[in-house]
Amino acid sequence: MDVLIAYATYSGNTKEAAELIADFFEEAGHSVNFHWIGGESVPNVSGYDALILGSFTWAEGSVPEEVKDFILDVGYKPPNTFIFGTGDTQFGGDALFCRAAVKLARFYESPLPPLKIEQSPRGGQEGSVREWTFRVARYLESQLSARSTGSLI
Repeated sequence: MDVLIAYATYSGNTKEAAELIADFFEEAGHSVNFHWIGGESVPNVSGYDALILGSFTWAEGSVPEEVKDFILDVGYKPPNTFIFGTGDTQFGGDALFCRAAVKLARFYESPLPPLKIEQSPRGGQEGSVREWTFRVARYLESQLSARSTGSLI
């Protein structure tokens, strides 16, 4: 399975989370490519089995402008889009924590809830990242299996 992980980062936490997610996908035998949103031209996402989109939350729960630009540049909502986000509960508490990830998951109608990471994913949150990544991989494998047997249209 080919996976594109596209991420926007401000402090480096979202990039760190993207790298950890990639490690877990590769550990499960999948191919991963990265795209740094705002730093590179937008790739053709149609060649991937899944888009994993990561964003920090900005300005009281907003999706960063570079992520909005990425969405417009892609031009459509790819199927099998999954969302992860980094945030900090000290700015706005639980109501605004990873609000951008929640908004993006709703926009893309992501089949799984977004992964929400408090600041850095390292340490105590690695288990949550691993569990979410493997849930995504299992979902994708079931979709690809169903497609190959003809049970999906």
